[in-house]
Amino acid sequence: MDGLTRLPNPNPPAASGWRQRTLKTAIDCVGVGVHSGRRVNLAIHPAAAGHGIVFRRTDLGRDIPAHFDNVTDTRLCTVLADPAMPSARIGTVEHLMAALSALAIDNALIELDGPEIPILDGSAAPFVFLLDCAGSVALDTPRQVIEIRRTVRVSAGEAWAELRPLVPAARGADPVLQIDLSIDFTAPAIGRQSASLRLTPDSFRHDVAAARTFAQAQEVDQLHAAGLARGGSLDNAIVVDGSAILNPGGLRMNNEFASHKLVDAVGDLALAGGTLHGRFVAHRPGHGLNNRLLRALFADPTAWNPVETDPLVAAA
Repeated sequence: MDGLTRLPNPNPPAASGWRQRTLKTAIDCVGVGVHSGRRVNLAIHPAAAGHGIVFRRTDLGRDIPAHFDNVTDTRLCTVLADPAMPSARIGTVEHLMAALSALAIDNALIELDGPEIPILDGSAAPFVFLLDCAGSVALDTPRQVIEIRRTVRVSAGEAWAELRPLVPAARGADPVLQIDLSIDFTAPAIGRQSASLRLTPDSFRHDVAAARTFAQAQEVDQLHAAGLARGGSLDNAIVVDGSAILNPGGLRMNNEFASHKLVDAVGDLALAGGTLHGRFVAHRPGHGLNNRLLRALFADPTAWNPVETDPLVAAA
């Protein structure tokens, strides 16, 4: 591949982060789409090296690669569609994509018989649990790693998002995605919050995966009137009314709102087509801004570089 470089690898046997991974075995679940309210059967299958993450609408017989170029809607979630058949859509992919990315699963075939990934409890934690149950295995192929070489920024009003190069001191044996973001809502129950994470399986699993999606009470009626959020409930979303949290159990963590925005960002950035090695910094990010950022990154060939350290080659 033209322009391909190799990052130093001082300890090849331990550099498993540079190897592609897939599941050890298939796993499935059943749930409800948050917007359609439809029951959805979902199955995640192992796939060969180089396959990538591909969604299959079994009811339509269409495959849709998980890639930023296939994002067609970002208003309430991230929606992928088949370019050759735009009506073949898959919504709310971000939580499952975040779990796959955080657990370093590069290759999987995801089958579902409806237009949405099940919302489950509104967080990425159930998907992490499923993937942990299935287990994963390293493949004899290097990962596709995308190193950020120059800062790229997009904005919309007061909201903005950047991908920045990592300073040399932040680099380690494995590719790294550092995430730092803040949010600012007028609702007192949310207000201003921030969340930061150096993305690893353990940090994602223990620090942010359980953070749930959220909405304000006045938005719920509007969504229902528009025929949306038919599957939404207090069992799969935090609902805020001014300074009140309407969920009987309250919050799972002090910064759950910002942490969920971080989960969304991990899932949206997982559509890059490779593992990002850099830093994501944002204020008031959303699905649309995250997708615009990836499009801006790949529109500028000077802003990124494909890199590779193949432990098999390095150890030979």
